[in-house]
Amino acid sequence: MHARIKIFAGTSHPELAEAICGHLDLPLSRSECIKFSNENLMVRILENVRECDVYYIQTAAPPANEAILETLIAIDALKSASAARVTAVLPYFPYSRSDKKDQPRISITARLMADLLQTAGADRVLTMDLHSPQIQGFFRIPVDQLMGAPVLCDHMKTWELQDSVLVAGDVGEAKDIGRFANILHLPVAVVDKRRYGNDDRAVATNLIGEVAGKHAIITDDEIATGGTIIEAANFLIARGALSVRVCATHGVLSGPAIERINKSKIDKVIITDTIPMRDKKSDRVHVLSVAPLFGKAIRRIHDGDSVSDLF
Repeated sequence: MHARIKIFAGTSHPELAEAICGHLDLPLSRSECIKFSNENLMVRILENVRECDVYYIQTAAPPANEAILETLIAIDALKSASAARVTAVLPYFPYSRSDKKDQPRISITARLMADLLQTAGADRVLTMDLHSPQIQGFFRIPVDQLMGAPVLCDHMKTWELQDSVLVAGDVGEAKDIGRFANILHLPVAVVDKRRYGNDDRAVATNLIGEVAGKHAIITDDEIATGGTIIEAANFLIARGALSVRVCATHGVLSGPAIERINKSKIDKVIITDTIPMRDKKSDRVHVLSVAPLFGKAIRRIHDGDSVSDLF
């Protein structure tokens, strides 16, 4: 007999949590997060979770650092309330880009996040499109990583894909673009870009593959300030691409990203709702929901079924 399942949500993305609950045909369980005048947080679980299988949904949306602390406090509160198992559902994993020591005297902060989640009491993590697969190895608890490619590709199949080419925005993305190529059966090209500082600016220098006379579709795991995709789009148009569209799982869209996209030569940007858009509006940006996929994963984890075919 399975333990009762309960879904809780942090304050970062209640819309996604409600949508996931809708696909599970379950109510969103009640909790509250109180911020005191000294900026300390208190998370209070407002219903019984004793011996329950609990899923706590929180994404790394601004204010991201506050969301992280809220998550840790909530997990600790759930464990203290005798939850049988707590799964941290983190659609966009915090500090996922800090996954290696590529400069002297810096933190591998993604590993620190893994340590903190385990210390707080998380029994399992469910996430989507980690910046690098080695982040799973930072944990000593099970980590299920869902992929955004199937959701994005299902939408792209509605496009006219004749004379199209998939383009990896950088060499690091070249390995992941294979997922899109296998589903859409399209040729691949790679933009060789170089990053010379910590300011999110990348410079495209070379192109591997052919884009002249083709409609380019740039794929990436996330769009932050938009500098990378704008640089790549200009680079591809200069080399004869007929048009440029972009798809990415995580639409961080920080700083001047929306303004840059609106002024760019990019026709369309497709992202998922792992991060809330809220006041970030653009006619060129289309958002797809990953709630059905997370709902299926949560149901399979709870029932003890395989999650691997969702990858």
